[in-house]
Amino acid sequence: MTINDRKLHLNVFLRATGHHAGSWRHPSSSPEHELDIDFLTNLATIAERGKLDSIFLADGYAGGQSKFEPFTLLSALASVTEHIGLIATVGTVYNEPFHVARQFASLDHISGGRAGWNIVTGAGSAAHNFSRNEHPEHAERYETGEEFVEVVKQLWDSWEDDALIFDKQAGKLVDPNKVYEINFKGKTYAVKGPLNIPRPPQGYPVLVQAGSSERGKELAAKTAEVIFTAQQTFDAGREFYSDVKSRLAKYGRTHDELVILPGLAPIVADTEAEARDIEEELHSLVDTKEALRSLSERFNVDLSDYPLDALVPLDQAKASEEFNGIRSRQEVVIDAARRENFTIRQLLYRSNGGHGHVTFTGSVLQTADFIEKWFKNHAADGFNVLPQLFPSGLEIFVDKVIPELQNRGLFRTEYEGRTLRDSLGLQRPENTRFRSLKV
Repeated sequence: MTINDRKLHLNVFLRATGHHAGSWRHPSSSPEHELDIDFLTNLATIAERGKLDSIFLADGYAGGQSKFEPFTLLSALASVTEHIGLIATVGTVYNEPFHVARQFASLDHISGGRAGWNIVTGAGSAAHNFSRNEHPEHAERYETGEEFVEVVKQLWDSWEDDALIFDKQAGKLVDPNKVYEINFKGKTYAVKGPLNIPRPPQGYPVLVQAGSSERGKELAAKTAEVIFTAQQTFDAGREFYSDVKSRLAKYGRTHDELVILPGLAPIVADTEAEARDIEEELHSLVDTKEALRSLSERFNVDLSDYPLDALVPLDQAKASEEFNGIRSRQEVVIDAARRENFTIRQLLYRSNGGHGHVTFTGSVLQTADFIEKWFKNHAADGFNVLPQLFPSGLEIFVDKVIPELQNRGLFRTEYEGRTLRDSLGLQRPENTRFRSLKV
């Protein structure tokens, strides 16, 4: 692929009201539709109308949250869409490899090859919901998570692609010489196999990773096909992009085999002034006291003790290993505050708007300029788009920003194929793992 052949890749992170902390209180949002399948179906069809690569659902296992289980929702959305990819977060800590392998294989079959797995090791503890006393430590989660993913991949490979033969005369549905026990034995898992569903249409659903720590970057270079990341400045984006892409060669991979998508939380309108008005209204709907309390978790001091227009007390920021959350996100947030010399108010507004992702407020043309700059200067292969207000933010992005990107020759005008791998330009992995074995 030459530089002129590159096309943007765009995923949209679905959320019922939007990614701004004040979105649920906005007059145009509908928090009561969070469990309304018709409302969510409409969001998915809007995204597909814009020829976006995929939609993404985050997930977790802590209580007190109102959200659908992702496999159930994405299976429903698969029935009303034809091309758009369907990516779900599934953690490795509170699941078993066999279950996850079966669920993603099922979703890939149901959707005709459009599934993607956002692999997380579990940033937030849900130990109390799974008969455990405590959440595993960071290093343990990564070690166990790598083994978990290997088991899942072996289970997907436990069927050859042509194992189903449907031979009525011979009375055989399956060729037994093409289905294998994996007999995996590792430090944490021991799994016999085979899986009880044939190999997914894509071979493997697209493997997505969201970690940006040092270990996360290395794991992404080794195994991930898409990485959702959270660089908040252009320079930080270029550094991250260059760093991760430079690691691919030692694993025998090319730059095209890993798609890097920073999060972008836009507020877009026909004019910058209109977009600023929406931004100000959203900020006014946030409980500043509560937002400061949450932001203070990243520091060793209470930020509410400081004037809002004081510079961020960077000397009081917690080191990443001290932060009880997504460690790489802590580094990204503090790094952005340092690079841009943020006041507490500016950091608060950035946090309100995109959960630690870069925010942008402007006109349609300004938004397209922003995207083009990051893409053409190798700070991104595209973006994980987090509209700060749904459904209006997604609609204007699809109906106005996408056509502008298409006019500039940066984004597709039609889908390239049927599967998510087709859209992302990723090869389908061959299955030769167990060919020399017999059940």
